[in-house]
Amino acid sequence: MPRALLSVYNKSGLVELARGLTALGWELIASGGTAHILDGAGLNVKTVGQVTGAPEMLNGRVKTLHPILHGAILARDRDEDYAELSAYGITPIDLVVCNLYPFREAIQRPNISLAEALEQIDIGGVALLRAAAKNFPRVAVVCDPNDYQSVFAALKLGTLDEHARRALAVKAFAHTRDYDTAIHGYLAGEAEGGLVVDERLSLSLELVETLRYGENPHQQGAFYAPQGVGMLGGTLLGGNKQLSYNNMLDLDAAWRAVDLFEAPSVVIVKHLNPCGVASAASADVAFSLALASDPVSAFGGVIALNQVADAAFVEAMGDLFVEAIAAPDFTPEALDLLQRRRKNCRLLRVDPLPQAPFELRSVRGGMLVQTVDRGDPAEAAWQVVSRRAPTNSEYAALRFTWQACQAVKSNAIVLARALPEGFATVGIGGGLPSRVDAAKLAVEKAGARANGAVMASDAFFPFSDGLEVGTAAGVTAIIATGGSVRDDEVIAAADAANAALIFTGVRHFRH
Repeated sequence: MPRALLSVYNKSGLVELARGLTALGWELIASGGTAHILDGAGLNVKTVGQVTGAPEMLNGRVKTLHPILHGAILARDRDEDYAELSAYGITPIDLVVCNLYPFREAIQRPNISLAEALEQIDIGGVALLRAAAKNFPRVAVVCDPNDYQSVFAALKLGTLDEHARRALAVKAFAHTRDYDTAIHGYLAGEAEGGLVVDERLSLSLELVETLRYGENPHQQGAFYAPQGVGMLGGTLLGGNKQLSYNNMLDLDAAWRAVDLFEAPSVVIVKHLNPCGVASAASADVAFSLALASDPVSAFGGVIALNQVADAAFVEAMGDLFVEAIAAPDFTPEALDLLQRRRKNCRLLRVDPLPQAPFELRSVRGGMLVQTVDRGDPAEAAWQVVSRRAPTNSEYAALRFTWQACQAVKSNAIVLARALPEGFATVGIGGGLPSRVDAAKLAVEKAGARANGAVMASDAFFPFSDGLEVGTAAGVTAIIATGGSVRDDEVIAAADAANAALIFTGVRHFRH
């Protein structure tokens, strides 16, 4: 008679599987709560204690860690192993059905204590899965309730061959790998905080969606994320078309940018660079200001707003072609309008996520890891280095422009203005090898709006020429990192134009 050991936290489908095994003539062994459920369902089941002769110990911490069970699982299909089992009165186990304590779900609970988290680390279950998976040539291991039906069907037909058992073993080892990775990540972060510089970096990501293609049609693409995280950490609410690889990059860039602001704000992104950023009293007004920054580039872009998208916001969009919109939520009226008028526009509700302590980028042969740039550190000290200090209006505009500049690819130059409705960019130059060329592009985009605008540079001016491009166009105040060997030359150029100049002492490169 074949024997199955069942020890599961997730009881979904358990009774149905056990009934099926019993009907096929299998003997059932179960631990703790699993045995209780099966017994309550009227099934004939032996407890682990009845098989091992040992009681559960330490409030259930020790129940399946016993040589009788592990010997029964690890015995290979050969005479000498069976003889040894027989000498100890052990009968082989042919199927292990096991899933683990919900550690990853537990640590998502707010204010969970370290002691509570430790109690959710499964020991016996992991050992059972690894033992059965190691011995897959003889033993089948099932760790996912979604596999119960197919495994039972194969057992019934006699088709659960070594190839099928190997696939189940691969899944079990992936399960225990991801489980240990989550524990390692939690304990390392608990101990150190922030970026943990360890000898090994372990990632546990699951396939969320296979994409139509990558950046180009001849490339393959897919999106992976930690367990339970949806598309870009959010939920797709609308759009007949699948999000593309490039859409996801642009949405990520747009959300990162708009998340820098506390006031109602809108960011329009095209090819990973903002082409319009604005803050106002409401999202619809902010959108109109952001669109005016560069309406040509905005065509076919993505939009992110840090407020709930309402009907007024949708009406403000007019007939602009937009690939996707990201927002904390959408009102029912806004959803109805968008789904009727823009059936192909993807709508992403950005769900709350814990702040990631670090970010990753792939490079040839490995990964780069860094802590996330969340804006100026608290200790940053801005200094007015020009003869003329900024006016209150200029100072407010400079703060907005400095934040907007942090979302633009380096070299980054941003021109913006304080307007009656709020603040908005009027010219953006980003992603250029030369800072003076970035300044020229920003001024060109701004046109006449450069007169009276303020300027931000994501890093220091290596020469005075970039600043002079701005002041020649009418820029009245500038904010930059400072720290160049030619800072005196840059300050002198600001003074010569009677422009205010602030050095932040903080750089915000974005490559």
